[in-house]
Amino acid sequence: MKHAGSETLDQLAELLAELRQIPALTGRKAGIFYRRSGAFLHFHEDPDGPYADVRLRDDEDFVRFRVKTMAEKKNLVREVWANMGS
Repeated sequence: MKHAGSETLDQLAELLAELRQIPALTGRKAGIFYRRSGAFLHFHEDPDGPYADVRLRDDEDFVRFRVKTMAEKKNLVREVWANMGS
């Protein structure tokens, strides 16, 4: 699965704007977010739709979330917020 290009990131503009509102996240590149000093969230393109890879815990691998529908996008944001304290 390849990293999301500018067209896919444009389609996710509202989601990206919502993620930018989370104080613990910083965006150094388009569609890539960091938490503290580590990579936290980035996006991929797939024929099935866009996906977000998120490192919910510092000591774990990335967890993949499809973010094609509004419900999937809301779920991603909910999961990110739920894990900001860990």
